[in-house]
Amino acid sequence: MLNCMARRPQSFLSGILVAILLSCPGLSGTAGAQDYPNRPIRLVVPYPAGGGTDIAARWIADKLSAQSSEKIFIDNRAGANGNLGTDFIAKAAPDGYVIGMGTPGPVTVGRSLYADLPYDPQKDLAPIILANESPIVLVVNAKSPIKSLKDLIAAAKSGSGKLSAALVSTGSVPHLVTEMLKLSAGVDILDVPYKGGAPAMLDVIGGQVDMLFSVLPLVLPNIQAGQLRPLVIASPKRSTLLPDVPTTVEEGYGDVIGTAWNGIVAPAGTPKAIIDKLNAETAVLLKSPDTAQRFTELGMEAVGGSPDAFAAFLQAETEKWAKVIAAAHLQAP
Repeated sequence: MLNCMARRPQSFLSGILVAILLSCPGLSGTAGAQDYPNRPIRLVVPYPAGGGTDIAARWIADKLSAQSSEKIFIDNRAGANGNLGTDFIAKAAPDGYVIGMGTPGPVTVGRSLYADLPYDPQKDLAPIILANESPIVLVVNAKSPIKSLKDLIAAAKSGSGKLSAALVSTGSVPHLVTEMLKLSAGVDILDVPYKGGAPAMLDVIGGQVDMLFSVLPLVLPNIQAGQLRPLVIASPKRSTLLPDVPTTVEEGYGDVIGTAWNGIVAPAGTPKAIIDKLNAETAVLLKSPDTAQRFTELGMEAVGGSPDAFAAFLQAETEKWAKVIAAAHLQAP
C-alpha cells in the first residue's frame, strides 16, 4: 500500500507532462528539429541530370548545404515521366532526410491521367515550398504568316487546312495548355505527339508542324536567334524575359493559363517543425539576388511562400488539370 502511494505522485506528474505534450503538438516536434539535420539530406530529382528541374535542384542543394552543417546531395531517379522518383519520395521515411523536387506531372496531373499511379500525391506528399515557375509560351516558325493568337485562331477556323500542334509528351503542362486553347476557342487542331521538347521544337523550326506550346527556357534561345516567333504567354502577367509578348488574358483567353514549376516536397508525416525549418531556409535563398539572376538565366522566376500557400497552389492545380483532362478525354499512352 505504501509503495503504491509512493509511486502515485510520479505517475501523476508523468500524466501531466504527457497531457501538455499532447495539447501542444509543436512541442513534440521542436526538439527533433533543433538538432536537424545531423546527417546528409537526399534531394530526389525524378528526372535525368541536366534538365531544368535538375539544374534548379542542384542550385538549391548547393546553397542550402552552404547554410547548413550537413550536405544536401542530389539523387536522380528518372522514369515513368517523373512518377518513379516521386513514388520513392512518397514512400520514404518521414524524417526529413529524404525530400524531393515536385513538378506538375507527377504531383498535380498524374492522378487524373494514370489509373495505376502507385501513390496519392495529396495524401502521400507534404508540401514544403514552391521554388520557381516558368511561363508557357506559344511559338510558330518565324516565317509563318501567323503573327498573333488572333491569326492562329482564325486560321484554325478557316477550314483552309488543319493546323498542327507539336505536343511535348502526353500530360505535360504544354500539352494541357494546348488542349485548353482548343477547348476555349472551339477549334480543331491536329495533335502531333513527341517524346520531348527538343524534337518538337526542331520540327516547328523546320516547318513540319505549325505551332508549339513550350516552357520558355526551351525555346528562348531560338526566339532570340530569330528562328521562332512568340505569339502569346499563357499567364496572367507578361514575362520579364519577353516583355513585348502579350498574355492569353490580354488576348481574351483568360482561362488558358498554365505554368511549369518546381517545388520541394517531403513524405507525408514529416514533422511540421522540420517542414517549417526547410521552408524558412529555402525562402531565404530564393530571395537572394544571385538566385534570382540564376533562375532568370534558366527562364524561371523564383517564388517562395509558406507550406500552406504551396498546398493551396497544388490543390488548385490538381482541380484545374483534372477538368482539362476530363474535357479533352485524355489518357496516358
